[in-house]
Amino acid sequence: MSDTPKDDLLDIDKFLCFSVYSAGHAFNRVYKPMLEALGLTYPQYLVMVALWQDDNQSVRSIGEKMYLESSTLTPLLKRLEANGLVSRKRDPKDERSVRIGLTDKGKELRKQAEDVPLCVFEATGLDIETAKRLVRDLRALRDRLDGGLS
Repeated sequence: MSDTPKDDLLDIDKFLCFSVYSAGHAFNRVYKPMLEALGLTYPQYLVMVALWQDDNQSVRSIGEKMYLESSTLTPLLKRLEANGLVSRKRDPKDERSVRIGLTDKGKELRKQAEDVPLCVFEATGLDIETAKRLVRDLRALRDRLDGGLS
């Protein structure tokens, strides 16, 4: 960054963080019509994907996977529960912990959602190797940034 002219430091089009941020918004625009058809928001969809992958998780575990605080995750889970997609139950082994499980309706929704990842991938126009490399690089960046905050 030391070779960067000072004028470039405040050029938003050259901000890495803005590129990631705006790409996230572009992804949301691609997801939106598909998820509306499923009755889900993007964060709700991510929670459902996590549960389809591994049902009956603790709220804490889901929060860690989603990088969400409990104060953000709890209302989201309550909406999924109100929609009949998940159940929230106290863990009998630890009354302080709440476990989230899929209902039959939540399990059935998976079938309707199966095409979403491929549709989104196709919208990127990327080949599989480029996509894998980008995912790997973004995870590494996230981990470096998270490590710097500890």
